[in-house]
Amino acid sequence: MKLMENAGIAVATNLRKEFKKASKIAVVCGRGNNGGDGFVAARHLSAEGLDVCVFLAEPETEISTEIAKSNFEKVRNLCRPASEFKPNDWDVIVDALLGVGVKGKIREPYRSLIRKINQSRKPVISIDVPSGWPEEPSVRAQMTVTFHAPKLGMEKAKCGKLIVADIGIPQEAETYIGPGEFIYYPKPDPDSHKGDNGRILVVGGGPFTGAPALAGMGAMYTGADLAHIAVPKPAAVPVACYSPNLIVHPLSNEVLVDEDIAKIKELWKKTDAMVIGPGLGDDKRSTHAASELIRQCPLPMVIDADALDAVRASPGIIKDKKAVLTPHKGEFERLTGIRLSEDLDKRDLQVIQAAKKMRGILIVKGRIDLVSDGEKVMRNRTGNEAMTVGGTGDVLSGICGCLLAKGMDPFHAARLAVFLNGAAGDLAFQEKGYGLLATDVAERIPYVLRRYL
Repeated sequence: MKLMENAGIAVATNLRKEFKKASKIAVVCGRGNNGGDGFVAARHLSAEGLDVCVFLAEPETEISTEIAKSNFEKVRNLCRPASEFKPNDWDVIVDALLGVGVKGKIREPYRSLIRKINQSRKPVISIDVPSGWPEEPSVRAQMTVTFHAPKLGMEKAKCGKLIVADIGIPQEAETYIGPGEFIYYPKPDPDSHKGDNGRILVVGGGPFTGAPALAGMGAMYTGADLAHIAVPKPAAVPVACYSPNLIVHPLSNEVLVDEDIAKIKELWKKTDAMVIGPGLGDDKRSTHAASELIRQCPLPMVIDADALDAVRASPGIIKDKKAVLTPHKGEFERLTGIRLSEDLDKRDLQVIQAAKKMRGILIVKGRIDLVSDGEKVMRNRTGNEAMTVGGTGDVLSGICGCLLAKGMDPFHAARLAVFLNGAAGDLAFQEKGYGLLATDVAERIPYVLRRYL
């Protein structure tokens, strides 16, 4: 509640400072917390004696968070439906429609409202980011008040003058991953169809049949529409028997071999991201085939387990790829030749340096997961000691693969994946204790999503 209050105050303060002669203010609000910030700004501007009107993009019944609803009630008397919004009647327009995390087609009524705002000649102040960004259409703002720090890639947005406001977000938020990562989760469009919300391909199996199935189910429970599983011939029936939700494609041999590459390349045409490695085994033929698949794959990918050996042998194969690598401590040390320090701050630096050298995103799994893009590192504290059980890393790779398939930025996907996997593990631990299984973790992913989305 305090953060939203501070955000709204920051917007109101900067508006008054920048547009001193403005007396008529239109605040155009969406259904989420960005709209909630707008409600707070409207209340403070009205209290200062300005003529303020709040235009609701959707009916008040659609306001999606309790904190936004609470702030709406305080400005209810200022509100009208967005159908009555006439931009040229106002001195300044406050854009509080959409925040960060927008993916895919901008739906109505937001699309039309953004265009209406852009067609006016009135100054616009956007809250946090210009609505619609990074998609199009997006608001062309004269000023943007963002919070805590500029968002990744924001320099490409039509921000106008950029103000970074301190709203009391703790410094710890710079270091530790939290539920705020869910703002980047791409929620399905109501008009979407099967396949629009992520199609994932898992390449693995052979000596271990459970691993690719767990990765596939991790993806499905995270919201993927389709999970294709390509496994060596002897593994196909066992994997198919794990769940009817998995689409299984038998390969040609008892392990992954070069002859399977052509078939897998055809599957790339039907999918949006690839997870490679779960249960793959250490056969040299599989390592070589995995190396070629990683080198040629045009899709975002998660490289896990035995497929990490392919990167160790040929680090350059992930250059210019959207790749997330998911080693545990031992795999990281084999992959990089770096012995991880017991000191967490020193370990942070080691992981940053390794990610920078590899030009990929690194998730180093452990009691405290570390996620780095080569520029910064984030720590994750969700999860528990019972998650040393086999298969939880496969679930994580599936979660991350699903988020990539949905179009998320790889660094954001990696951060959300470790938080989500650990939070699901914590739910499972509450019920199962030290006897939890990887399947228990996967099955609790939807409960974490329901809590935070």
